[in-house]
Amino acid sequence: MPRGGVPVAAAIAETLGAPLDIAVVRKIGAPHQPELAIGAIGEDGALVLDGEAARVLRLSEESIARVRETEGRELERRVALYREACPRLPLVGRDVILVDDGLATGATAAAAARSLRARGASRIVLAVPVCPAESLRLPPDPAIDQLVALIAPRHMHAVGYWYRDFPQVSDSEVLADLRRLRARDGESAAAGGHDAH
Repeated sequence: MPRGGVPVAAAIAETLGAPLDIAVVRKIGAPHQPELAIGAIGEDGALVLDGEAARVLRLSEESIARVRETEGRELERRVALYREACPRLPLVGRDVILVDDGLATGATAAAAARSLRARGASRIVLAVPVCPAESLRLPPDPAIDQLVALIAPRHMHAVGYWYRDFPQVSDSEVLADLRRLRARDGESAAAGGHDAH
């Protein structure tokens, strides 16, 4: 998942010799607390909303719609940018490892998994370096078949807390990883290696 998940996914794809694709999603943050996820949207129209969080925060449908509209524009921008370097791979009947840099609320992972399932993925394994311990028992969405994490603390805090260095990942870094691995896949296919499509 761009942006933070792409460097992690690139390392996994290189290690496995697997093709790399992206699931473009955007968090829907609370209007006055943008870091607090109340939902997420995916590039195929996948939508996840935490109605309970919206109720507790007393958010109106109008305020949620405004945030969705803003995030929808950013989602469209990223889809246009990333898909130029990374056209979609066919997923029908394929197993997919969905990767992010960590799992907090699970909203973006749920939206991404629903989007991948709509594209025909047969099995979805969510792989993250860190997630809350309870998420291992109950993944954030039924579209996720399995969740794998290196660290699963009882008290999660924030994803960045578990990293020594947790910089923001830029669009240019995402594009560099996508282009590098797509070029590798093209060279491998030309040499008679695995089919990247």
